Amino acid sequence: MGGVSIFVAQKKFIAIAGNIGAGKTELTTFLCKKYGLRPFFEPNDQNPYLEDFYRDMRTWAFRSQVFFLTHKFKLHRELEREKGTALQDRTIYEDAEIFAKNLHRRGYIDKRDFRTYWELYQSVSAALCPPDLMIYLQCPVRTLKRRILLRGRPMEREIPTSYLSRLNALYEEWFESYKLSPVLALPTDKLDYLTDLVDRADLFRQIEKHL
Repeated sequence: MGGVSIFVAQKKFIAIAGNIGAGKTELTTFLCKKYGLRPFFEPNDQNPYLEDFYRDMRTWAFRSQVFFLTHKFKLHRELEREKGTALQDRTIYEDAEIFAKNLHRRGYIDKRDFRTYWELYQSVSAALCPPDLMIYLQCPVRTLKRRILLRGRPMEREIPTSYLSRLNALYEEWFESYKLSPVLALPTDKLDYLTDLVDRADLFRQIEKHL
């Protein structure tokens, strides 16, 4: 395939961004199998604060976000050292621009802690190489809720609809000003690349065009 030769010939960094339940892990796995890429997944299972965070966001938000920022930085540096093309499921930018910012706006991270966090994020992100392509998965909240329930992760079942809505709004706000790399926006509630051959061919064509 033409896409395979593109990725083999030159190292690339592809990032997949999107809300909880938008389909990031599914698309990451699918593309890695298609192109023979190495996936870099979000370290959710490693976060010792996450279960506490979902029970009490005000107490655990700052600590949870610092953990994610630290480990995303390490993960990003690791993928920069990868010899071949790497594909990342959720980026360090989302941790700050979406999740930490939302928690601050909701009062779960106070002004002083957020200022410290934001200065750390800006210093860290300035030292990193941005993606060659950012794939943005857009998805309405109703579909997000359905997918979250279907995958059955206990910590996610009680996520309020309003929380998902605020995250969706922040994603749109962020991508209006995002300039670090080309962006491919995909409406995942309407795109069936797993079973629809037309959608699949269009997906491959768009990715390869951007790279």
